[in-house]
Amino acid sequence: MNHVATNPATGQVLSTHAEMTAAELRAAIAAAHKAYLAWRKVPVEARTEPLRAAARLLSARVEEYAELMAREMGKPLAQGRAEVEKCAWMCEYYAGHAEGFLAPEVVETDASRSYVAYRPIGLVLAIMPWNFPFWQVLRFAMPALVGGNGALLKHAPTVPGCALALEQLLRDAGFPEGLFRTLIISVAQVKSVIRHRHVAAVSLTGSTAAGKAVAKEAGSRLKKCVLELGGSDPYVVLEDADLDMAVEACATSRLINSGQSCIAAKRFLVVEPLRPEFERRLVERMRRVRVGDPMTPESEVGPLARADLRDRLHTQVERSVAAGARVLLGGTLPAGPGFFYPVTVLTEVAKGMPAYAEELFGPVAAIIPVRDGRAALKVANDTTYGLGAAVFTRDLARGERIAADELEAGSCFVNTFVRSDPRLPFGGTRESGYGRELGRHGLLEFQNAKTVYIR
Repeated sequence: MNHVATNPATGQVLSTHAEMTAAELRAAIAAAHKAYLAWRKVPVEARTEPLRAAARLLSARVEEYAELMAREMGKPLAQGRAEVEKCAWMCEYYAGHAEGFLAPEVVETDASRSYVAYRPIGLVLAIMPWNFPFWQVLRFAMPALVGGNGALLKHAPTVPGCALALEQLLRDAGFPEGLFRTLIISVAQVKSVIRHRHVAAVSLTGSTAAGKAVAKEAGSRLKKCVLELGGSDPYVVLEDADLDMAVEACATSRLINSGQSCIAAKRFLVVEPLRPEFERRLVERMRRVRVGDPMTPESEVGPLARADLRDRLHTQVERSVAAGARVLLGGTLPAGPGFFYPVTVLTEVAKGMPAYAEELFGPVAAIIPVRDGRAALKVANDTTYGLGAAVFTRDLARGERIAADELEAGSCFVNTFVRSDPRLPFGGTRESGYGRELGRHGLLEFQNAKTVYIR
């Protein structure tokens, strides 16, 4: 089979890439393992140099990479530039902190000397999605590589150009030949890679179903996984919220990457009697959003990445409306080429509707009326997911207490929208996965915390 890149704004085929044969796959893994055996012996301070070079190359190629993402998965150019620059920041962050993160930790015991040493574990297979085709890959790869590991990338089949561009980027930055390798392979071939004796761990960002399948396969071989899966992030708007701030944050978060983000705001829990004014302002704000060709600088929302994704989203909207939800904005499929979906606002969403329980992967906001703050928190946690959450209130002590102790998610924000940050650990709970990326926690996920005890 071939991996085909299709422009989601036009439906036209961009490129076709043949899948690797079994022999080519074995050779790629063997070469990566050989490169890893040498790389793990390189001092940490020397391993940081390619990260700094990668940061410089990312900044120099920002337009090239932003246009590539716009063509292959429909990301508006401004957001593509921001993604590339964020990748450069993350590279600089780990280049500046890896040595300290990996320093031995002395522990006082009855030994003459005892400490924890951090050492790489081997090749890490990354199974990555199309929605942030540079950021998702590099936020896994850079801490893994600077930690002395090797990396194999199985990217989404719809973004082969991005996958190959990333391999070339890391080669140009000075990482050893073969240490990071893009594998153009099928889902069926993934199982053989996980089972391979040289593959030590797996990192997956994707659906909950995909995470369960990978975890089962890796678990049967006792190989570690880091899983960042779906989300249905609740945003709680309390009675004392700054409405201007809350509406702007909610709209921004809901529409990032045309709504195709695991940590985008999905469910808006607005207490009565604030809801009517919140609805009016949110609709007004989202009505102004410019939907169009992602290659056009003015476009803020582009097409969805694939036709089947648009069809699924529209079905979720239709089923929710049939069950009693009310459309305040959008909700109708547009005519013309491409996989565009209108910015949509639903209200009176209730338990039992797709918009209440399922992840809506597109520019659709679901407003769930709640009686008060206590009811809002109950609904917020009434989900199988646990990736991100936010709360809006002028009482910062109350907001912090809710974020720290009451919202059940991996990232909880007060008075702003949820986002990932190289300096902070990122990941979820429950069916949003386990393990962490970014920060020191992300670097140590693929390290052997080795006890050294000297009598």
